[in-house]
Amino acid sequence: MKGFLKRLSPFAPDNSGVVSALFEFGGLIAVCDAGGCTGNVCGFDEPRWFTMRSAVFSTGMRDMDAILGRDHLLVDKIVSAQETVKAPFAVLVGTPVPAVIATDFKALRRMAEKRTQVPVLTIESTGVNYYDKGASKAFEMLFDTFAVENLPVEKDSVGILGATPLDFSSCQAGKFLADSIDKKAYVYGMGAGLEAVKHASANERNIAVSPSGVAAARLLEKRFGTPWKMASPWLPEELLKNCSSLAGKKVLIIHQQFAAAALREKLLAAGADDVACATFFMTEKSLTAPHDRTLKEEEDLAKAVEEFKADVVIGDRMFKKVLPDFQGGFIDFPHFAVSGRLWENL
Repeated sequence: MKGFLKRLSPFAPDNSGVVSALFEFGGLIAVCDAGGCTGNVCGFDEPRWFTMRSAVFSTGMRDMDAILGRDHLLVDKIVSAQETVKAPFAVLVGTPVPAVIATDFKALRRMAEKRTQVPVLTIESTGVNYYDKGASKAFEMLFDTFAVENLPVEKDSVGILGATPLDFSSCQAGKFLADSIDKKAYVYGMGAGLEAVKHASANERNIAVSPSGVAAARLLEKRFGTPWKMASPWLPEELLKNCSSLAGKKVLIIHQQFAAAALREKLLAAGADDVACATFFMTEKSLTAPHDRTLKEEEDLAKAVEEFKADVVIGDRMFKKVLPDFQGGFIDFPHFAVSGRLWENL
């Protein structure tokens, strides 16, 4: 069966990526499900849920609601929640059920906006794609909706796009990323909120720190002419301590592409013999080297390690389950979207 995982736990889906991207912007986030997808998001895929408040709701869909298309009931719930929360915008997040029954999200948006009198974003995630695709859609739609005013450029201001705990495995990643930039940095979604989005045109430049930030960066470049680049300016300190010890080694890194490519630069500078990157997630061609791999199946990972003849593998500890016969070294590089909170106990 294609995509079947025998050893790994399921990766965070696109609806989790949507919620993670929008978690700190103050909107009313309504996950269109019966409760299960919202439970997965808040219980397993969003570490900030336990330390930070965000208005994430389940629409509590029932069988007959889905079958009969009772959209007015869903809108009633959004209106009721909005009367309590008074959020500056609302978000409707897709899940497998509305994807299967072809829910008309555009109609829902019009109905909800008319009654709530606030902007309503509709993200048609399906629950079958990975988190990065959902986060990409969410960031792009957020900036498309709110970054509309063309403001004078502020010298040395930098926008950081695509930062979520699912990519960086730390609730403090926003601070670390901002500290790593020698200028005035706005880490959207991890420190910088909706007002910063509205002033995004004032940035001197933007940095996409993960593949999910690329679409928003391209949108801002097209709309305001803001230059941007792809980079991951912060990596865990514990990981960087290993760089010098890998001189002369062949290393395979498994992570999201931007973080893996940034680590590759560090390792090659420290004398590594050769470094390849592999990922199960989105990629950009300009960051892809000849030996890099996009993985689809668990077997693809084992095959990549064997064919590259890696001396050391760097990746989330969950990937060790796929490499029971690998005799080389393994260095942990946590990826929350892969293992969630499981890696804390491995």
